[in-house]
Amino acid sequence: MSTVVADQAEPDEAGFTSGNLFAYLPGVLLLIAVGLLGKYSQIWWNSFAHQQHWVVPDVEYVLWAILIGLLVTNTVGLHRIFRAGVQTYEFWLKIGIVALGVRFVLGDVLKLGGISLVQILVDMTVAGAIIVAAARFFGLSGKLGSLLAIGTSICGVSAIIASKGAIRARNSDVSYAIAAILALGAVGLFTLPVLGHALGLTDHEFGLWAGLSVDNTAETTATGYLYSEQAGKLAVLVKSTRNALIGFVVLGFALYWASRGEADEVAPGLRARAAFVWVKFPKFVLGFLAVSAIATAHWLSKGQTANVANVSKWAFLLTFAGVGLNTNIRELVHTGWRPLVVAVVGLVVVAAVSLGLVLLTSRGLHWGVGAG
Repeated sequence: MSTVVADQAEPDEAGFTSGNLFAYLPGVLLLIAVGLLGKYSQIWWNSFAHQQHWVVPDVEYVLWAILIGLLVTNTVGLHRIFRAGVQTYEFWLKIGIVALGVRFVLGDVLKLGGISLVQILVDMTVAGAIIVAAARFFGLSGKLGSLLAIGTSICGVSAIIASKGAIRARNSDVSYAIAAILALGAVGLFTLPVLGHALGLTDHEFGLWAGLSVDNTAETTATGYLYSEQAGKLAVLVKSTRNALIGFVVLGFALYWASRGEADEVAPGLRARAAFVWVKFPKFVLGFLAVSAIATAHWLSKGQTANVANVSKWAFLLTFAGVGLNTNIRELVHTGWRPLVVAVVGLVVVAAVSLGLVLLTSRGLHWGVGAG
């Protein structure tokens, strides 16, 4: 998530792009500090509740890290010396996802990926059509409606950024769309786990639901892990399948707006369009599959497998801290109400359709997937 709406034309996939790595050090250290504080807060809370003989739920470190990050950003603020390093939380997210592949059998990955692909396509079709119609109803520009549809149905901020140049969207439309998606991510992060428990969803069912419903990958991961570790793993797997479709969706919208003379023409021919899709494809998905294949082939010892899994946990710890530190509530509320309403409509539709599909496949068809 981004902390400054005015700067949201920039990608949220920050990484180590500067030659001066020391510029990132303060922010990365802050991510580590907030993440560890969240971990120790969980331990302290459980110990304190036990001493007081309170019967209270176990508040996961995921929530503690996010809340502490939120508190820092929305009280004292995030000094510019920390911003570059804090923005690398998307980099740590990708490291965590790649390393998480060690916990999955490749056959199960392909099975779940194939079935969730059908669910995703249904979600995309229904949600995309309704969001575009809602945007038109509320008087939003066609391209803002397209950006909201892309962000809600596929890959959140990353998809919006990838679409900006392809459909020649205005900076103001991009900023509005990103702010709406970020606000939606915060809503989903705190409401879906509550709804999941109220509905009695299993870890497997909730992981699928979160992976299909929440837009940004960081928030998807956090939402899943707030429910349980197993739900978090499955949410990441399903979300990675959604991410893999980003190039095809952007290509579709680019062709549509080009046909109206409002975007650059996409080069004709299968090879040119395949190259377009490849440029937009999130390469970390291939890393996840490669690690899963290595683990499935038993090329790693038990100790090595455990070490790779620990890398994933540490990387996610920094990611969850970054989600909180990058959420500035005061800036999100300044977004125009109409994009927010359209985004909420999209969230409700996607969540409802996804839940129906998850319950159908889980309780009707009785299939599952393994994660170690």
